[in-house]
Amino acid sequence: MKDCVVLVTGAAGGVGKEVIRQLAENDAKIIATDIADQVHDLNREFSGARITTITGDVSKSVDVDKIFGAGEDKFGAVQALISNAGYMIAKALHETSEQDWDAVLAGNAKSFFLTAKRALPNMLAAKKGSITATGSISSVVGLPSQAAYCASKGAVLQLVRQLAVEYAGSGVRVNAVGPGAINTPFLTRYLNGLPDPKAGADAVKAAHPMKRWAEPDEVAKALVFLASDDAAFITGHILMVDGGYVAG
Repeated sequence: MKDCVVLVTGAAGGVGKEVIRQLAENDAKIIATDIADQVHDLNREFSGARITTITGDVSKSVDVDKIFGAGEDKFGAVQALISNAGYMIAKALHETSEQDWDAVLAGNAKSFFLTAKRALPNMLAAKKGSITATGSISSVVGLPSQAAYCASKGAVLQLVRQLAVEYAGSGVRVNAVGPGAINTPFLTRYLNGLPDPKAGADAVKAAHPMKRWAEPDEVAKALVFLASDDAAFITGHILMVDGGYVAG
């Protein structure tokens, strides 16, 4: 990834920060964005890297244009997009409000649509590029109390497949990573919302055949691999990083 201009969404979270770390180690030119102001802490944490940080909501087209514009002014056209922003509300469908539904679909599916759409013209002009999305086991299996989340992550995977077919002949690859549970603040917030967080944590681990959840760097490695030229003949694929969850 040396000298590659990479835009990473959801960069302030557990997986996002590990993606930034690995890109910095590979001397990429990094455009890091997140809705949280903590994204700017990455400038200090990776002070030796070529990085610019921008706050914005990637479910809004005006913010997406702002983010890409600022990144392009700094480093030039985006050559690789890692769409890692995400949002979850854990509710069954009969408990899900219209506002809940819209928020989850916007945070996961719409954000991927908007950032991929904005990245594509320059990639098509260059006849090369990669787009990599953070999907989920929820992209391929149904999970209780995750109606909107499963729908949104399923939409992400189907758009990955469609884009891969659409643009394979134009030099643009599109893939996804499908994590199981990941040891991040995102998971902690979910578990803390359960009646018994410890029992919930034990149940989540037990659901994975490897009897643990993923660490953020394990998911980040898969995202960076798919974004890189090491995956030059891989497109339309979801790489499961799930400890055997889907297989079992």
